[in-house]
Amino acid sequence: MEVKIGVQYAPRELVMESAQSPAEIEQIVTEALSGASTLTLTDEKGRRVIVPVDKLAYVEIAEAAPRAVGFTVR
Repeated sequence: MEVKIGVQYAPRELVMESAQSPAEIEQIVTEALSGASTLTLTDEKGRRVIVPVDKLAYVEIAEAAPRAVGFTVR
């Protein structure tokens, strides 16, 4: 699962791959917005991303698209 996190006043978004389902990620984000001071997500390699909730601009949850490698013929 690919998760993109927009942070206020940051020129780039945070992009991470997560092994969690879209429903699990949505629940974590919703719980963080309803009372926690930080949003904490863990990527596929076990690294944690911690973002202050008051700095969140958006969270986008999408299926990870396979990346094309090499040349394609049109």
